[in-house]
Amino acid sequence: MRKGKKDLVVVGDRVLVSVQDGELRTPVGLLLPATAVEKDAVQGGRIVAIGPGIPLAPPTEEDSEPWKSRRSEPRYLPMQAEIGDYAVFFRKAAIEITFEGDKFLVVPQSALLVLMREPIVPDSLPDRI
Repeated sequence: MRKGKKDLVVVGDRVLVSVQDGELRTPVGLLLPATAVEKDAVQGGRIVAIGPGIPLAPPTEEDSEPWKSRRSEPRYLPMQAEIGDYAVFFRKAAIEITFEGDKFLVVPQSALLVLMREPIVPDSLPDRI
């Protein structure tokens, strides 16, 4: 994630979540102060950046074919989360950070409970059906 001249790189199997601070409204319409919400075991927010995933060990190759080029780039097990998803996660697993004046939470993928994703609507209809 880039902000100004700085980059914030999320590593491993973690996601960067943007949460709204302040008062929340109950379904009935009551306003809850931030101190009441802090006691909840779960929290939600919008994912703004994701890490590459869980690093995988390099494949074991036999030396019987020394002419083969070996892969030098790292391999990762991809994340289920995507940028723009709304995530519900365990509050205790999140770490709060401040980046360029904005507060974010760094959450490991294992602490994510559910992801809510809006369907992708195509820009145009296909030529043939």
